[in-house]
Amino acid sequence: MPKEDQNELNKLMRNLPGVEKLLQTPVLRDLGQTAPHDLLVEAARQTLDETRQNIRQGQFLFTDLDLEVLAGEVARRVEQSLESSLREVINATGVILHTNLGRAPLSREAIAAVAASAGSYSNLEYDLESGERGSRLSHIESLLARLSGAEAAIAVNNNAAAVFMVLTAFAQGKEVILSRGQAVEIGGGFRIPDVMRQTGARLVEVGTTNKTYATDYESAVTPETAMLMRVHSSNFKIIGFTANPDLKELAEIAHRHNLLLVDDLGSGTLLDTARYGLTHEPTVGDSIRAGADIVTFSGDKLLGGPQAGLIAGKKEYIARLRKHPLARALRLDKMTLAALQATLQHYLRDEAERKIPVWQMLSRQPGDLREQAGRWQARLERVWPGATIVQGESTIGGGSLPGETLPTWLLALPVPPDSSINRLQAELRSQRPPVIGRVEHDCLLFDPRTVLDFQEETLLATLEHLASQDSQ
Repeated sequence: MPKEDQNELNKLMRNLPGVEKLLQTPVLRDLGQTAPHDLLVEAARQTLDETRQNIRQGQFLFTDLDLEVLAGEVARRVEQSLESSLREVINATGVILHTNLGRAPLSREAIAAVAASAGSYSNLEYDLESGERGSRLSHIESLLARLSGAEAAIAVNNNAAAVFMVLTAFAQGKEVILSRGQAVEIGGGFRIPDVMRQTGARLVEVGTTNKTYATDYESAVTPETAMLMRVHSSNFKIIGFTANPDLKELAEIAHRHNLLLVDDLGSGTLLDTARYGLTHEPTVGDSIRAGADIVTFSGDKLLGGPQAGLIAGKKEYIARLRKHPLARALRLDKMTLAALQATLQHYLRDEAERKIPVWQMLSRQPGDLREQAGRWQARLERVWPGATIVQGESTIGGGSLPGETLPTWLLALPVPPDSSINRLQAELRSQRPPVIGRVEHDCLLFDPRTVLDFQEETLLATLEHLASQDSQ
């Protein structure tokens, strides 16, 4: 580096304020009334360190060295640290059960139930009739049993926990027979073989990846066998040259040998998905009627409720699970129970399609979606040239109905001149609330199917604001 440039760099470094001088600016003095002092100091040091690095690399503007500009950057960092990192998001992707965006949104009634439970005392474990201690599971047991057709039911904190608990309680030190094509891995690296090892159960794989027959299960039974298990492929699909025995066949084999039949449905549903133009997803009732002794499934997927692992089955087995030490370790908190009870009551009242957001989205018709996307386009075409609507597909997501889609209509916004897809997406993610859409053929796409009613106006106002910012 020439000596003159080095001297200029050193001069810039010397002109940077110290931490204390920076903290004495009006904006940071005011912020210091509410923000912790150590947080202000840390943000000031980070800002100055980053500025020094930018000076060394020649990546700075002289205005960046203005005292008020530096103070504003410190304030931004502090406010970001104090802001909740878990935020509301507008999901315009068309993925109904978007795992990264929290899966199933709750019904208004479920949200109200959560608020009531969280904001006051409740009879969580108190029997109002006897005045004695009660069971927290009593609030959902009879509902789950009635809706699934099972003799009894309980709930834990997610379906992975439900599977873990069942295997621990009934197969520890014993064999579990499972089709080789069902030794699956789901999200987060949750692998059925690994789970079995942790529970002390021994996995016995039968058949091949694509074809397994009832005789494969029958011939694998030994005196060490505790159960036959089916794991529903809720997050992948094998097509073509395939074969699997139906659940009734497995039930006959299991019960002939006095073994348990456990059906892990994963996503699980209480309604027939075929009614909505989708492949028939086995319902919990289907599994119970086919002879499964225990059925496990999720609460926050096709059920449309909070995260939970639901276990339905025969009374004697559910009673054993209820007394197992893991029942306390994996139990649900009061807010989840409140939301789950309210969600299950929608099914009991035959109003799931009208009240539960997941089923509202699944049941929406293409004509309705086209009309809504058309309204969006008509409003935005004034500020966003080239805005149009296009046909597309919504997906179920969340490890449910893999490969299944629903026809939809999308708002398509082309990238303006002198802009880029990446910059526009980053701008949308920085909004309050952030907007998450999808991209195809250099267009931003927004699917009305997954935009909640109360978020529609915010979405359109955000897109209008983005258009005005981009035109400046």
